[in-house]
Amino acid sequence: MSTRKEIVSSFYEKADENSRLQRTIHGQLEYKTTMAYIHRYSETNSKILEIGAGTGRYSIALAKEGMTVAAVELLENNLAVLKENSKDLGNLHSYQGDATVLHCFADDTFDLTLSLGPMYHLYEPDEVDKAINEAIRVTKPGGVIMFAFLSVFGIMYANYFNGNWAVGQEENFTDDYKIKHFKEQIFTGYDITEFEDLFRDKPVEWITTAGTDGIVEAIEGRSDFSIPDNDFDAFAAWYLAFAEKRELLGCTNHLLYICKKTDSM
Repeated sequence: MSTRKEIVSSFYEKADENSRLQRTIHGQLEYKTTMAYIHRYSETNSKILEIGAGTGRYSIALAKEGMTVAAVELLENNLAVLKENSKDLGNLHSYQGDATVLHCFADDTFDLTLSLGPMYHLYEPDEVDKAINEAIRVTKPGGVIMFAFLSVFGIMYANYFNGNWAVGQEENFTDDYKIKHFKEQIFTGYDITEFEDLFRDKPVEWITTAGTDGIVEAIEGRSDFSIPDNDFDAFAAWYLAFAEKRELLGCTNHLLYICKKTDSM
């Protein structure tokens, strides 16, 4: 009966999280699209919290731009890399912590709150609710919150067209095609409206839901796939122009739910 932290930690001990957003086209697209949305809703003097900061790719980049950043990471190994990579940045402070318990931060503290990883690994409804409530609580009224999440259909398309579709279907769906959420999945995916409905009774105003990497992860392994370096910026700009189209969201793997806090909790 491993805990959620033990299961997630076991996965990331084997994964190269520090280079995840650099070594593939879909990772580069996810990073570029996410940063475009962050810049859309932040200023140079913004006070930012990143929850589930991993090894600090976003937090470090934003601190280098002059923003004041607090980075929270659950896993000690990732946190050690984050601290080493940010040791010369006096405007970035990192903490070990869980998205469901952010007691070290006061209410109404941050202009922009980023939860760019925790929702991939939260399965129990009460923990999902706690993580959402904590991110809202520490954000200033009028501040923006971004929650990254995974499409269950994107997970299927990206991972189960290698002769193992039945395995993925059993892991992610019940016999009558209801979506499953349980910690042994490691990564859990949502129907788009299912995730949006988590915020129905929260003190937030929905701004948009956007994809961040399209279908690229599902097709990048093809032998005929190619986006040369001199094409990438044009492709990324084209993708960003259509990132919010509802008819495309289910096919993307990574998404952002973006909202504005309306009242103090």
